[in-house]
Amino acid sequence: MRPIRRAASVIVMRDGAEGLEVLLLRRAEKANDQNSGAAVFPGGVLDPADPRLHACCRGLDDVAASARLGVVEGGLDFHVAAVRECFEEAGLLFATDTDGRPVVLDHLAPEELDRLRAAADEGTDALLTICDARGWHLAVDRLVYCTHWLTPPGMPRRFDTRFFVAALPARQEVRPDGRETVEHLWLRPADAIDARAGLKLMNVTRVILSDLRAFATVADCLAHARALREIRMVMPRLADGPTGRRPVNIDEPAYDEVGFVDPDGAGGARATLEPGLAMQLSPRIWRVTAADRSDTERAGLHSYFVGGSDGAWALIDPLPDDETHWARLRATAPGPVRWMLSTTTGRLDDADARRILGTAWQGAPDPAAPDAPIELGDATLQPLAPASPLGTWRFLLREDRLLFCGAADASQATGDIAWRAPAQGFIRRVGE
Repeated sequence: MRPIRRAASVIVMRDGAEGLEVLLLRRAEKANDQNSGAAVFPGGVLDPADPRLHACCRGLDDVAASARLGVVEGGLDFHVAAVRECFEEAGLLFATDTDGRPVVLDHLAPEELDRLRAAADEGTDALLTICDARGWHLAVDRLVYCTHWLTPPGMPRRFDTRFFVAALPARQEVRPDGRETVEHLWLRPADAIDARAGLKLMNVTRVILSDLRAFATVADCLAHARALREIRMVMPRLADGPTGRRPVNIDEPAYDEVGFVDPDGAGGARATLEPGLAMQLSPRIWRVTAADRSDTERAGLHSYFVGGSDGAWALIDPLPDDETHWARLRATAPGPVRWMLSTTTGRLDDADARRILGTAWQGAPDPAAPDAPIELGDATLQPLAPASPLGTWRFLLREDRLLFCGAADASQATGDIAWRAPAQGFIRRVGE
């Protein structure tokens, strides 16, 4: 397990002739770098010495910065790191002079500016020395906190990154450092994410650019960021699909299920529901999805095998009535099936079970009460009878706090129920 590194990034914006434009830096090509060659916002990891730069900050102290970022202390470190990294990578410095006016850099000779940047790149103390020598202060209040992202589990490197938005400092020009960054681009967000631009974009960059399309001007974007009352952490999850492994974002239907199946990013979750796929959702659950049918209401219906350590399994919802699907169920059965259940009718009789499952059906005497718990070794499946004649049966797997609910279910989160597994679609957290 590699440590999660804290990082900060600043989204620098300007008003262009056709609307808001965003600064992107193309990173140098490097081996073993997941961001190699990508177009990114200026930023990087926090330095242990960043707190020493608090002394030359103006407009914001650590108490206020920490409150805004929702941390106990050290919130100003993220602002400082964003300012420092932007100067090192792009040559832009958010600072004021002794009179409180924004620092301008375009009057400096290129050689002098290069010396300043080279000195700053040597470490935090060097930037502190520069500020002390010139009477400059870091204008950290010009950076407005806007979003918080955590790299998904399973990635080779993970970053806990705070993003800020800021207007391009006046009378300063972007100059990539030629080492970490080799090119800069000013693009409208919509143009940057357009495939025709040919940019390599990390998932977080693409999502933020997509969100920035909503703003016509820099002032609009800054006002929106300042008005945000709560900024929740966003953590995508990795899952496999027809095109390979990719991040699944929080607003995608598969997001909850990926967290249920693969919370640590080890692999095994799917980003899409594929007809005919048999998939293990947990040690106690297998799901078999029916192949596409012309009857779209019944296409993609799920059947679930539920079992425990003693090797006895229950099958929930063997429908649709399709021999191809039944053959897939027979081939997929992870063990002898002793109970066959339906969210429509409760328990299916022995004749139906034998017809559908063949030799996979082992059968078992029904308990005295149809809603009595079904013991499956280290798993317990609790049938929940319909509350009305028109209702449906539901089945609660207690160990996973998961409810097999058939059609859409409006259950609320309780101590017993945290997840729902529908007849169609992905597993979802209850209440989502």
